[in-house]
Amino acid sequence: MATPIAGRRQFLGGLLAAGLMPKPTWADAGSPAFLSAAAKSDGNYVLCGIGADLSVRFELPLPARGHAAAAHPTRPEAVAFARRPGTFAVVIDCVTGAQKAMLTAVDGRHFYGHGAFSSDGSLLFTTENDYELGQGRIGVWDVAAGYKRIDEWASGGVGPHDIKRLPNTDTLVIANGGIDTHPDTGRIKLNIPTMAPNLTYIEEGAVIDIADLPAVLHKNSIRHLALGPDGQVAFGMQWQGDGPVETLAGIHQIGTPVRLLSAPADDVRDMDGYVGSIAFTADGQTVAITSPRGGLLQLYDAQTGHMTQSVAMPDVCGVATHQGTLTVSSGTGALRQMQGSEQSLAQQTNMQWDNHLIPI
Repeated sequence: MATPIAGRRQFLGGLLAAGLMPKPTWADAGSPAFLSAAAKSDGNYVLCGIGADLSVRFELPLPARGHAAAAHPTRPEAVAFARRPGTFAVVIDCVTGAQKAMLTAVDGRHFYGHGAFSSDGSLLFTTENDYELGQGRIGVWDVAAGYKRIDEWASGGVGPHDIKRLPNTDTLVIANGGIDTHPDTGRIKLNIPTMAPNLTYIEEGAVIDIADLPAVLHKNSIRHLALGPDGQVAFGMQWQGDGPVETLAGIHQIGTPVRLLSAPADDVRDMDGYVGSIAFTADGQTVAITSPRGGLLQLYDAQTGHMTQSVAMPDVCGVATHQGTLTVSSGTGALRQMQGSEQSLAQQTNMQWDNHLIPI
C-alpha cells in the first residue's frame, strides 16, 4: 500500500501530467524551509525537506552520500550534489519525487558538492576541479534544455568549494579553497605548502574582484559561504597548517578589505581547525559558525567581528536562518532552533544529517 505522502505525490504527478493544475510551488512539496542530505539508519542516502517546525516534510533517495543542494528559485526542484570528489548531481522534482535529470561531471572534472542557480533559474552553476591542470572551474548548465552543460568558466583559483549568488544580482562569489586534489588519490591534499585560497567574484564568466587572505593564513582553506542582506559575504575556513591558527572565519564585501573574525585563542582552538557551515542571521548582525569536530556553534557580532557566544552541540554542522531564527543540524539526528544560546525548539530524528542546511 502506498504511504499517504507517496500517494499524494502520485496524485499530484498525475494532475500535472494532465495539465489540470497550476504550476507547483514549494507549498505543494510540503512547504519545507530547508533542504539537507542525510544518511538513514538502514544505510541508504536521501535528500530531505525540513519544515520550519523541524518536521521532515519529504525524503527522496540519492544514489550515494550527498553533501549540499541547490533549490530552484521559482519551482519546487532541487539539485543534490555528491560529496567531494563526486561526479554526479541529481535533479529532483520535490513534489512528485521524480528524478528529472542526472548531471555527470565531464571527463577530467569532478564536482565539489555545491552549486547555485541564476536569479531567474535558467542556469545552474557548479564548482568543479580540472584535476589534471589543478585549476578550478565553474560549470554552466542550461536548465530548460534538461540541464545541458553549455559552458565552463575559470573559478579564479584552485579547489572551488562553495558558490553563492549575491542577493538581487547574478554576481557569483566562489570560495576557492586553495587545495588541489585528484580522483586517483581520493581526498588527499596535494599542495598544502603552496595553497593560496581566495574569494572570487564573477559576472557572466568575467572575474570582477578577488579577495585574498594575509600571507600568514595561506593554509586556511576558504570552504563555505553565507550571504548577508546587504551583499556581505561571510566565509568559514579549515586550517591545514601546523600549530594554532588565529581565526577560522571572516567577512568580505566587493571593493573592501577582508575582515577576519576574532575570538579568544582557547575558543578558536576548541573548533579543532574546522568550520563546517556558516550563516548570517536575517538582520545581518550575527554570523554563526559550526564545527562538528569541535562540537560547537559559535556566534560573532558582524559589526565588531568579535565572538559573543559559544554553545556546545555534539557533531553539529548544518546552520541556516529562517524568519529570524537560526536552525542547526547534527550528525546525531538532532535539529534545533536557536535564539542566541537559547534553544527554542528541538527535534530528534533517525537521520544522520550531512554538512549543510540549505534555506529555500
